[in-house]
Amino acid sequence: MSSWTSLSEFAAMGGYGVYVWGSLAMCAACMALELLWLRGRRQALLHEAQLQAGLDAGLGGQS
Repeated sequence: MSSWTSLSEFAAMGGYGVYVWGSLAMCAACMALELLWLRGRRQALLHEAQLQAGLDAGLGGQS
């Protein structure tokens, strides 16, 4: 186990800090994009369901 004496040593991660922190940042960005994509898809599906319900209600009253 490594023992860091300062925050800068911890951030450097023994010379691999760019790779470690870059990987964490990329993972966080992908997770954020996934959440945004899911939110957009949910809104689109809700809108589509509302349109479908409106069409069904309009057609149900006419015979």
